[in-house]
Amino acid sequence: MGEYSKALEFHEKSLNIYEISLPANHPDLASSYNNIGLVYKNMGKYSKALEFYEKSNKTWQISLPPTHPDLASSYNNIGSVYYNMNEYSKALEFYEKSNKIFEISLPTNHPLFATSYNNIGVAF
Repeated sequence: MGEYSKALEFHEKSLNIYEISLPANHPDLASSYNNIGLVYKNMGKYSKALEFYEKSNKTWQISLPPTHPDLASSYNNIGSVYYNMNEYSKALEFYEKSNKIFEISLPTNHPLFATSYNNIGVAF
C-alpha cells in the first residue's frame, strides 16, 4: 500500500521488543533489521537501507552457519541496494556471494537460483 512511515513505525516497535527480550545476536533481530532495511530501500533511502541490511548481515554471520540461505538472501539484499545506487560492481560482488551460498546449500533447481542468476545478469 506504500505507507512506508506506518510500516517503519511497526517494524521499529518490533525491533524495540526484540532488543529488550532477546540476546544481541539472535536471528530474529537480524530479520527485524532486514525488514527495516527493506522499507528504507522501498523509500529510496539507500544509505539507511544499507545500514540496516549490513546490521542484519552481521547478526546472521554470527548466529547462523556460513552456508545458511538467510545469509545468502542478506547478501542479495545488500547487492540490490548497490544496484539501485548504480554501483554495479559492488552489487555484483554481493550477488555472487549470495549465489555461492545457494550453490552449497540448495538443490540446483531451487527457484532462488533463478533470482540469483537474474540479479547477476543485470549487474553486468
